[in-house]
Amino acid sequence: MSHHWFDPPIAAPDAAVRAVAHERQAQLTKPPGSLGRLEDLGMTLAAMQDTQHPRIDKLWITVFAGDHGVVAEGVSAFPQVVTAEMVRNFARGGAAISVLAKAWNARLEVVNVGTVQPLEDLPGVLDARVGPGTANFVHEPAMTVEQLHEALATGHDAAERAAINGAQVFIGGEMGIGNTTSATGVICSLLGLPAAQLAGPGTGLDAAGVIHKGLVIERALARHRDPSPLIALQRLGGFEIAALTGAYLRCGQLGLPALVDGFITTAAALAAVRLRPELAAWLFYAHCSAEPGHRQVLEALGAKPLLDLGMRLGEGSGAAVAVPILRAAAALHAGMATFAEAGVSTA
Repeated sequence: MSHHWFDPPIAAPDAAVRAVAHERQAQLTKPPGSLGRLEDLGMTLAAMQDTQHPRIDKLWITVFAGDHGVVAEGVSAFPQVVTAEMVRNFARGGAAISVLAKAWNARLEVVNVGTVQPLEDLPGVLDARVGPGTANFVHEPAMTVEQLHEALATGHDAAERAAINGAQVFIGGEMGIGNTTSATGVICSLLGLPAAQLAGPGTGLDAAGVIHKGLVIERALARHRDPSPLIALQRLGGFEIAALTGAYLRCGQLGLPALVDGFITTAAALAAVRLRPELAAWLFYAHCSAEPGHRQVLEALGAKPLLDLGMRLGEGSGAAVAVPILRAAAALHAGMATFAEAGVSTA
């Protein structure tokens, strides 16, 4: 049996701290339960951070970029060169996630895990190319076992950088033309679902394009389907999806809460939680995206997303939009007065 860095069990957030947080919520100057889900989020953050004064000041965002061989099958509305062009756009500060990172004063890094074209040196972009894009998984596994572990380790290292720099929440984002196809393949493999049930428009395919995409994925599943998360990632995943999986696993080991973005990051979260079920306690799900398969994966994970805004951009943008909700939950739990402190009558 081979040993991997992600084999050890992940510790749960402190139950005793959560119990105290629960008592505190009952004492705060409001009718019990009147802040709804924000109360539960506040208690969860308190337990995660081991304090009754949780804070969400320091955010770390890593966007992993990679290309996909399956693009050769005509599964995307955009050409493959867009992946590298968007990495340049991130570096220039022109992308949605760049704008939100600046607005929230978050650290944003981009990790090139595998664009087809090598990229020039760009500010804020780390070169960690595992290969020039994945192989076309209709014909062969998307990556080798070695490439899978290299991509997982790239995610591990990103979570380490976040923790070392004092991050209180980790956000993983992705960029990769063709990656909704890859994510759908991984999810279908893990959940035992047919591709037609999960395939969606991605960057904007029409109805015929979505049907074609489903058929392409089904051909790959006929050859590669396997319920094991590592095998599903290796045969059907993308380098950026594997990197996200590694990042979430390391976040759990480090006790660093992670805010999961949309459809593609949720595919990575599903693989990570299938590997280490106790990781689930460290993940928040930011939103339900407009990509039709996302709701089904969230349900399979028993996840309750914070927002439903019809977003489907990726990049970590939905997670960045959800940050103020976590900030509000932390601030309310930490800052509100108790009835005793405020001298407010409870009866």
